[in-house]
Amino acid sequence: MEGFIPSVPYEFPQQLTVPVPSGAAIPTTPYPMTHPVGVPGVTQPAILPGQMPTPGMLPLEQSYIENILRFNRGKRVRVYQTFEYNPEWPAKIFEGIIVEAGRDHLILSNPDTGENYLLLMVNLDYVEFAEPIDYIPPTLPGFVLQSIPAR
Repeated sequence: MEGFIPSVPYEFPQQLTVPVPSGAAIPTTPYPMTHPVGVPGVTQPAILPGQMPTPGMLPLEQSYIENILRFNRGKRVRVYQTFEYNPEWPAKIFEGIIVEAGRDHLILSNPDTGENYLLLMVNLDYVEFAEPIDYIPPTLPGFVLQSIPAR
């Protein structure tokens, strides 16, 4: 069967533990700390302790493509996408200005042609920027950084 990938057994780690210095206060948050990631019984942190989510944005620790694209709204880009099983145009390049980005989509506007595009992230190969990329690197909470030995 073409395109079929057999499943391979994989053991998932049960739980990640982070050493906390004795006497250190761990901030609490009213938000849920885990959410499912598509595999039954496996969860990951949704919000790290002490981090308050910005309305409409994922926490900064989660460096996802859509967040990077959101930081760069208004910038001119060239988006490279491929479309499997499409003999008419298996690959295409879209040029325009980033209007919005979501978990599964990107909206571009091309002022030169007047065209607007709603592009699916699943087809995204890469994005080329005409200017420097605005990016905030992910960070770890202070109590985790303190527990990591210096090199």
